Amino acid sequence: MSIHIDASSRLINSQEKTLALTCPHCQVVAHVTVSAVPRFEELQTYRPAQIGIVYHCDACQAPVFLRFAVRMYAASRIELSPQFIEVERAREKFSFTYLPEEVELLFKEALTCFSSGALNAFASMCRRTVQAVFADLGEGGKLRLFDELNEVRELAALSADTFGKLKSMLFGTATDPRPNIPLLDGYEAGIALEVVKDLLYEAYVRKGKLQQAMLVRRFFLDETQTNITPLSNAG
Repeated sequence: MSIHIDASSRLINSQEKTLALTCPHCQVVAHVTVSAVPRFEELQTYRPAQIGIVYHCDACQAPVFLRFAVRMYAASRIELSPQFIEVERAREKFSFTYLPEEVELLFKEALTCFSSGALNAFASMCRRTVQAVFADLGEGGKLRLFDELNEVRELAALSADTFGKLKSMLFGTATDPRPNIPLLDGYEAGIALEVVKDLLYEAYVRKGKLQQAMLVRRFFLDETQTNITPLSNAG
């Protein structure tokens, strides 16, 4: 993938037609189109290590800001890294309906950290979230969720290094005054987010939805039986 700014201050991106992301405003996965690029002359004068480019979401037309690292300043072009940072990120969604109050509070803060790009603060809040879950479910619940983590490892084919980080982050000794919470990069934080979502779903959401569905079915069954006229009273 090649991306650069030419001497006419145009952004040239070989993957421009396929550039899509989750819009932080409308929450839709949509293509984004360039709206504003810094002037070539100013960039050459000040030579910042990173530059910002304004796009707009093709779905809702809201501005989307991306930050790129500069690879090289040449006489007629400025080479950019193909990897970018989303200055505003869409908030992650999760069904909090069935979570205990403390778990809900902590995980909401974890999601805020993730959306803000504070990935290691996110890791710490994930640790606090699962500790609250263990306190609520007890040792049996903790062992059940550890088995779930091992199942996720197999289903997602996690590497030994990634699994080791997740295990240390989520299931480290609770009494350790300095818990070993590893530093995460963007990819690892994304995996950790999906793993914690899955653990919370198994711990609370799945059971809550099943119980709610059974109550609804029981309600309609009782209503149906109440409205049926006994055969002995017919005629």
